[in-house]
Amino acid sequence: SSSFRNRASAPRPRSHAPGSPAAAMSFWDIPGMKAGVVTGDLAWALYKHAKDNGYAIPAFNCTTSSSCNAVLEGAAKLGMPAYIQFSEGGSAFFCGKGIPNDKKQASVLGAVAGAHFVRNVAPAYGIPVLVHSDHCAKKLLPWFDGMLEADTEYFKQHGEPLFSSHMLDLSEEPHDENVSICAEYLKKMAPMKIILEIEIGITGGVEDGVDNSGVAKDKLYSTPEDTELVWKTLSPISPMFTVAAAFGNVHGVYKPGNVKLQPELLDSFQKH
Repeated sequence: SSSFRNRASAPRPRSHAPGSPAAAMSFWDIPGMKAGVVTGDLAWALYKHAKDNGYAIPAFNCTTSSSCNAVLEGAAKLGMPAYIQFSEGGSAFFCGKGIPNDKKQASVLGAVAGAHFVRNVAPAYGIPVLVHSDHCAKKLLPWFDGMLEADTEYFKQHGEPLFSSHMLDLSEEPHDENVSICAEYLKKMAPMKIILEIEIGITGGVEDGVDNSGVAKDKLYSTPEDTELVWKTLSPISPMFTVAAAFGNVHGVYKPGNVKLQPELLDSFQKH
C-alpha cells in the first residue's frame, strides 16, 4: 500500500511517445522512490537513473521560501524531480540581512532553515526533491562545516542527513590541495551517505561575489589527468561523489565569441 508521502499522492510524469527521452524518465520505478527530500542510496539511484536514461535534473539556486515554492511548483507541473540548492550569499539572505555573518553564522542558519523548509513542504508537491549547497570556496569552509554539523544532528535523529548533497569548489587552490581537502570532507560525509560535488578547473565569470572574470583561459578547461586524480583519491572513500569539470563554461554575461565551450571534454573524461 502507498502512503500519502509516497507514490499515491505524486503526479506521474506526462505520457510521451515510446523511445523519446522523456518516456525514459520513469524515475518512480526506482525502488523506494518517494515524494519529498531524498538522500543517500535513493538520491544516488536517482542520479544513476538520470545518467542511464539520458536526462538532466536542473538545479536552481533559491534565496527565499517563495523561490523554493516556485521551483517545487514548476517541477510538480512537469512531473519531474526538483533540485533546490543554496549558495553561501543566498543562504545569508534566506534568514535575513540583519543577522551578522562575520563567521558565516547567517549563511549556516539560512541554509539549514532553507533545507528544513524544503523538507517540510516538498512532500505536498508530490515529487522527489534533492537539497544541495552550491559553490563553497576555501574561505567559506566555516559555512560548509556548519551545514555538516546540522547534517550530523539530523542524522542522529532521523537516520539520514539534512541535505542530499554539498559542493566544495576549491578550484582556485592547487589541484593536489583541492583533491586532498575534498577527500578529508568526504570521509566525514561518507558515513551519512551525503553526496559530494567537487569542482576541478575554474568556471569563469562572476557569481555570488566570486570573480573569476580575469582567469587565464587554460584554467577554464579541465584535463583527463585532473579527473583521474579525483577518481583515484575519492573512490576508495565513497562512490558518492560527482565532478564538476570545466569545459570553458562561465557564469554571468559575456561577449559573443569570448567563450568557447567544449562539452565533448566531459564525455572524454568519463571514458578516460
